[in-house]
Amino acid sequence: MLRQGRLWRLWPRPLGAGVLAANLGGREVSSGVSPHGNTSPGALNIFDRNLKRKQKNWAAQQPEPMKFDYLREEVGNRIADRIYDITRDFTLALDVGCGRGYIAQHLSKETVGKFFQTDIAENALKNSLETEIPTVSVLADEEFLPFRENTFDLVVSSLSLHWVNDLPRALEQIHYVLKPNGVFVGAMFGGDTLYELRCSLQLAETEREGGFSPHISPFTAVNDLGHLLGRAGFNTLTVDTDEIQVNYPGMFELMEDLQEKKVQNVD
Repeated sequence: MLRQGRLWRLWPRPLGAGVLAANLGGREVSSGVSPHGNTSPGALNIFDRNLKRKQKNWAAQQPEPMKFDYLREEVGNRIADRIYDITRDFTLALDVGCGRGYIAQHLSKETVGKFFQTDIAENALKNSLETEIPTVSVLADEEFLPFRENTFDLVVSSLSLHWVNDLPRALEQIHYVLKPNGVFVGAMFGGDTLYELRCSLQLAETEREGGFSPHISPFTAVNDLGHLLGRAGFNTLTVDTDEIQVNYPGMFELMEDLQEKKVQNVD
């Protein structure tokens, strides 16, 4: 049995919003994408953002994308449930790293008036799932959001922020585009994600090579999230943990599944 992992959910409600002025009218806004896929100067580049964009574009063009989207579907549904728990409507909402739109499809136009969906992969935006909410697709990087300050009543993000090189910057940008009484609901992979796979690879490599190298991308520890959110300007934070367990017959079936859904780097 290989456990896909633990999911950390963030539900902070900011009272104040604190980088780029941009155009809200276009169907696609390419200016939000980092010119070279890099983060701010001095940031540690763990992920090649240009390569990640190519991977996501490739995954979005596969003949049966829904076959591998079960995890994103489940998490998107759970985030939508959290939004319904909030007794208010949101005139303007933003999905950061939306993929094919796994959150919007579970929301109603009575709850959200208009949805802006951003992603670095144009193929994901072109093949987005149907929703009754009026949507605008914006080609943009999570670390370079092309929106004005105090724009959105609601910002959501599902299983996307794991891939950014500068998470503090991404959270600061989200805080910046939120209105003073706005709400941010997000989900990230937690530190125990793919624990069995990591242990299996480490034990096998240690036995054969006498040591091991990291073959799986790092995950954010829950103890760090509250600090990062507070540093970005958020307050009234709620951090929940969900565990989603998926069984596979073996390691290679799991790695094939990860490759198709592009949720994790495994080399």
